[in-house]
Amino acid sequence: MFIGVHVWLLPLQGYDLVLKGGHVIDPAHGIDRVMDVGVAGTRIARVAESILPGGAKTVVEARGLYVTPGLVDLHMHVYRNARQSTLFPDDVALIAGTTTVVDAGTSGWRTFEDFKATIIDKSQTRVLAFLNIVGQGMKDGALGESNERDMDPAATAAKIQQYPNVIVGVKTAHYRNKGFTALKRAVEAGRLSRTPVLVDNSILTGSGRTTREKLLDVMRPGDLHTHMYNDEQLELVDRASRKLTEAVIEARKRGVLFDLGHGGGSFLWPVAAQAMRQGFPPDTIGTDLHPGSVLMMRVNVPNCISKLMSLGMTLPDAIRRVTVNPAQAIHRFPEIGTLEEGRTADIAVFALETGAFAFADSRYRKNLGTRCATARLSMIAMGCRFPPGMRRRPAPRRVSDFGIGFGP
Repeated sequence: MFIGVHVWLLPLQGYDLVLKGGHVIDPAHGIDRVMDVGVAGTRIARVAESILPGGAKTVVEARGLYVTPGLVDLHMHVYRNARQSTLFPDDVALIAGTTTVVDAGTSGWRTFEDFKATIIDKSQTRVLAFLNIVGQGMKDGALGESNERDMDPAATAAKIQQYPNVIVGVKTAHYRNKGFTALKRAVEAGRLSRTPVLVDNSILTGSGRTTREKLLDVMRPGDLHTHMYNDEQLELVDRASRKLTEAVIEARKRGVLFDLGHGGGSFLWPVAAQAMRQGFPPDTIGTDLHPGSVLMMRVNVPNCISKLMSLGMTLPDAIRRVTVNPAQAIHRFPEIGTLEEGRTADIAVFALETGAFAFADSRYRKNLGTRCATARLSMIAMGCRFPPGMRRRPAPRRVSDFGIGFGP
């Protein structure tokens, strides 16, 4: 049973479940109003202003709550046999309304079979994957993701083509050598497999890499750059003028996508605030969830949504970036990312609390927000549900617990 919501059990007359009276937000179809959602079997059966309760086996009262497609987190690390800093998806995703997670390159073509057997096939959460250009993936070790001898575009593309329903693209990250060898080989694997590349590498002094060359000369339209607000991966905001750099503006125009990639060290209020003021929000809101970010930062998708709303993003725009946008980026729309009738019944229900909340960035600086999204229920094709009060991390504490907040 559900705890904390009103539930009636009625004779089955057509729907297995009806969510009544919630504020439905489905950006893919321009829906932003109070509606009912009916589910039959594992599919969305109907979205309408009123569905009679007598036509359902189970009715959940959702008045005062928001109902959205199941959230899609484009950047997580969940392959536990690869490295220590990973999480089991069911422990952290479903409780946050996230029904689909995309592992960001923790496995490579050599280790994907083990990843699939130990995590993907055993998780209730839908787990997709970017395949690391390094065959061993993010395996803890001396060379790690700088091992150029283990970067095989043909083998990587072949593994993607073997599992096209699970592997969505290529990842390159944490490359410590100079230049763009890792990125260029990842792009070649993406070209061979016709999939996007998710990019995570620095432009630090001595790297031999610049923002302009990376975004405009090497990456392709449809490729994604994560960690956009950390000021080490990209020079998004000019350090002198505090204006958006021409390179990122040009890159967005040519179709390069930008992912939040919050993580434990990749979200800085000064960068995010300047970018948002100048009209440069993320295309997708990936969390880069791992033990450090979930324990120290208390990061999840609703937390990231709340932070972006504190910088002026509207709730519908935020929901777009965790539903239809990531689903389209990995070529999984409209099977996920929408409440369209006939599609898989992935649904998130959450509350939007109002008050004064202190949200911390990756350096524990605080920014004040007046709205906080908290998950209340999730379901994946009617397979699992998490009611309010059960296995849910608390929202960020009230501002009085923190003292004076940090302004962006």
